[in-house]
Amino acid sequence: MTGRKPATDRTRAANADPVDRTFDPADLERARRGFVAALDPPRIVDDKGRTVIDATRYDFLRDGRPRPDTVNPHLWRHAQLDAHHGLFQVAESVWQVRGYDISNVTFIRGRSGWIVVDPLTSDHTARAALGLVTRELGERPVTAVIYTHSHADHFGGVLGVTSKDDVVAGRCQIIAPEHFLRETIGENVIAGPAMARRATYQFGPLLPPGPDAHVDCGLGPFIPIGAPTLIAPTLEIVATGTELDVDGVRISFQLTPNTEAPAEMNFFFPGLGALCMAENCSHTMHNLVPIRGALVRDALAWSKYINEAAELFAASADVLFTSHSWPRWGRDDVREFLVLQRDLYKWIHDQTMRRANHGMTALEIAEMLELPEEFQRHEHTRGFYGDLVHNAKAVYQRYLSWYDGNPANLHRLPPAEAGRRYVDLAGGADALLGAARRAFDGGDYRWVAELVNHLVFADPHNAEARNLQADVLEQLGYQAESSTFRNAFLTGAQELREGPPTPTNVNVRGRNLVREMTVEQVFDALAVRAKSEDLGGTAVSVNWVFTDLPESGDGRWCLEVSNRTLHATRGRLREEAGCTVTTTRPVFLEIVNQSTTFMDALAAGDVALEGDAAALLAVFGNLDTFMAGFPIVEP
Repeated sequence: MTGRKPATDRTRAANADPVDRTFDPADLERARRGFVAALDPPRIVDDKGRTVIDATRYDFLRDGRPRPDTVNPHLWRHAQLDAHHGLFQVAESVWQVRGYDISNVTFIRGRSGWIVVDPLTSDHTARAALGLVTRELGERPVTAVIYTHSHADHFGGVLGVTSKDDVVAGRCQIIAPEHFLRETIGENVIAGPAMARRATYQFGPLLPPGPDAHVDCGLGPFIPIGAPTLIAPTLEIVATGTELDVDGVRISFQLTPNTEAPAEMNFFFPGLGALCMAENCSHTMHNLVPIRGALVRDALAWSKYINEAAELFAASADVLFTSHSWPRWGRDDVREFLVLQRDLYKWIHDQTMRRANHGMTALEIAEMLELPEEFQRHEHTRGFYGDLVHNAKAVYQRYLSWYDGNPANLHRLPPAEAGRRYVDLAGGADALLGAARRAFDGGDYRWVAELVNHLVFADPHNAEARNLQADVLEQLGYQAESSTFRNAFLTGAQELREGPPTPTNVNVRGRNLVREMTVEQVFDALAVRAKSEDLGGTAVSVNWVFTDLPESGDGRWCLEVSNRTLHATRGRLREEAGCTVTTTRPVFLEIVNQSTTFMDALAAGDVALEGDAAALLAVFGNLDTFMAGFPIVEP
């Protein structure tokens, strides 16, 4: 397979610097403001010496070179701003560490320790950030951690700033929005394997850093290598207007469900004049559904919550900071920023549904919608992460589903079968490739991608088809303003040339999350793994007694196989159950996350089994194993 190619003449023309450059010179000042110090060298390794992040690999964004033809000019500028890294003072008693993860971690000085907001994706990056703060500002304990929302890059490094022991002992509290744990597990466990694989296309971690490969993630420079950790919240915010005194710092909370995340919140520090907008505002248009997959977000509610935040806090906010990118200073600037962000999501929502109500489909709407000048001239409302094409489809999907109303699209052939028929219709592989090459030479890249995709799925071993599809995806990536589109196109091109990554067991990656799951969430996750084809004619039930949990709560469960599905009933033990398992929740979770086995736990006396072990085998012997690295751009 051939390697990466240079930009074509068509791509160079598409990426020519615009005459009306909309770059806001103040953003460079904002991205640098308050700089205190940086990691030196800016490289973080894990306990075994493996590289977690290495910011020096992105020095090509900082060395003053001219913009390459292989990067959209707007995205190049945005990536340069994201490339600033270090410890920054945001306001009195407020600091952020930025540029060592896709997200920011914020430190607020409390009466006796640090209040940490969003402890990054990995415990390694979070620990390094805390180390940088300690080096520059002095050592203090972490007395509280606030998760703004239920995405892994905002809680995954919690064990880098505190410990389970400190939380259990009450030395550190964990504050999160209502339903945080439910939404975290739903996204990262129930849909975790598929979402993690698709995320490699969205964020591009398998692409090497460089002007012709990975330049940015849109919300931040890169994602670290390593599995997220989790400590369950000790306090959930359930209503807007809730005020807390956290380590001597007054905080007023605004709950914002079903915005950027299903469980999310903004909050204001009245004594500091500082407003945290979580990920509900960023220096980019956000996703209304990410290409990795997620629950579709409510653009209308999102805009209304930003409006509510402006009404509640803007008059007193001297600084606004977020979970990604850089802050805004000054009350006028804060209000203008909020108004533009609010209006962006409202405009996408209203104009998409206006056209949908004229009978236009999602594809038609996405093709004709054009971002107005009012948003084009501000960088923070341009699509460096989300993209208008994708967001219009997301709004349509939320109201009208994926189906466009045309019965011809209601039950379409799968890609491999449709591909074989399209190749035959074209007169064979050579004829299809000939047409595709002519279209490529004419710069009709989107048509080439659609056309050659049929041949790749009809015959994934056709080297010419794979190479041409890789070439065209590469040019589409070079032209993309959205980093997620760029990363997806370039990752697809790389995998067509080199093949998908080596499959690995994804259950291992989720171990840290499993340890914080409720018993019900574990049973729900196990049910997704049930092999229906192997459970025909099976009807068994297994009682579970958890001696460390109250009988009136999660202490008693019956797990049964019925009609090839797994069901769990709380608070009930069946007399006719095939067997009864008695253990503790921690031991059960260690078995589920494969840190131990039932046999080892039985031998150690940590599990007692009464009845017929065949009933237990009927459940746990018929569970699927999910592997990362499944094909995406080929069958």
